[in-house]
Amino acid sequence: MQLFMSGMSPFVRKARVAIRELGLADQITEAPINTTALASDPAIVAANPIGKIPTLVRDDGPAIYDSRIITRYLNDYADGSLYPENRIWEILTLEATADAIMEAAVAMAYEVRLRPETERSPAWIEAQWQKAERGISAVNNKWMSHLNGPLNIGQIAVACALSYADLRHGDRDWRAQNKPLADWHANFAQRDSMIATAPE
Repeated sequence: MQLFMSGMSPFVRKARVAIRELGLADQITEAPINTTALASDPAIVAANPIGKIPTLVRDDGPAIYDSRIITRYLNDYADGSLYPENRIWEILTLEATADAIMEAAVAMAYEVRLRPETERSPAWIEAQWQKAERGISAVNNKWMSHLNGPLNIGQIAVACALSYADLRHGDRDWRAQNKPLADWHANFAQRDSMIATAPE
């Protein structure tokens, strides 16, 4: 199998961490591409008409895309335990919360990186951060118990979301009001899978 990816994307990182945690690194070739929201790489469009990463090209079927679909597929493929049935709805909601944090943080980065300064909207950027901040606060205040125990996709997604917030928006200091989550993240970031997938 082949994973179209960019090392800077938090959604890609979630898939890459899952690949390593599931023991699939030797079965999936990572294919870095240069693609942006304004210009999709033709290679990714050929596999995924939306042109977004990550996209997983399978050996036995059409390519699949969206990080949540890819990680769920890989978990089933490897007979993994990242989606425990006894807590499935909570874990899926935690994953969705983390993905929403990523979406808001990526949108902020795009506004700065892809728009000319005269066309940027500070109010829109702040609105996106408020979404991310509310999500981070919710994880800290309501979901910490789900970040403990056996590894699950919610943990991976939250770790990737927080690491991306550090990467692109470190001056926002999400840790200041979320110490339990900050402590958890500092520990989780030391996993081999997180170290191996850290953006260069």
